[in-house]
Amino acid sequence: MRNSLQVTWSVWRALFLREAVARTTGDRFAWFWMLAEPVLFVMIMVAVRELLGRIRLIVGAEFVPWLIVGLTAFFLFREGVLRGMGAIEANRSLFAYRQVHPVDPVLVRGVVEGIMRTLVLFILMFGATLLGYDIIPADPLTAMVAWVSLWLLGAGAGLVVSVVANLVYEVGIIIRMMMLPMLILSGVIIPLQTLPYQVQQYLLYNPVVHGLETLRLAFFEGYKSLSGVDFAYLWYWIIGCFVLGLALHLRFSQRLKAQ
Repeated sequence: MRNSLQVTWSVWRALFLREAVARTTGDRFAWFWMLAEPVLFVMIMVAVRELLGRIRLIVGAEFVPWLIVGLTAFFLFREGVLRGMGAIEANRSLFAYRQVHPVDPVLVRGVVEGIMRTLVLFILMFGATLLGYDIIPADPLTAMVAWVSLWLLGAGAGLVVSVVANLVYEVGIIIRMMMLPMLILSGVIIPLQTLPYQVQQYLLYNPVVHGLETLRLAFFEGYKSLSGVDFAYLWYWIIGCFVLGLALHLRFSQRLKAQ
């Protein structure tokens, strides 16, 4: 007889293989779009900056590497939220097996997405290095911790919204609509340091800002970050999201299965 931990591990391993195959082969252009989305975004923003004649506004970092790091990190968070939100519906048929619980595909999707986005970051870093950009992190350990923290923030938020969006359909629509404004307000494409001080203080309530700025500080030596960045604040959000998300799954597990 297998104990509960062995059963859970077997479920997660099977779900991981299922999600990995679906993520990479479910669409003929899946891998292409994972790479093309940040590349096209960078190209568009560089073109806009060239037209404005302000390509080197970032203090302590080149614009292209700064943008690549910010975009890939934000997409890591975003996909953790959105794919976690859709995990229950996509795997509903598996709930016929009593060993599979609604929380399992959400957690596994977070892991799969994190691995995929990390590979994309490495590929983009390699490509940017070949083009002559300096995108090697000045502090690799801090960069790794900040990257994993943003990964966990997305996975934790995905845990919460996977329950709420399945119970209240409109929540999912609102969350998808919020992602574009959040991309701008998180300082992904616009340096928040250029905004008025009063505005900066409100933007610091966004935990993604703290993760992105910490990551950029680790990548670019001499980078002038937004004043007030606190890495501990990001972790308060991570812990809070995981505690709330797991509590919601425990409370509504049977209802999520029955829907």
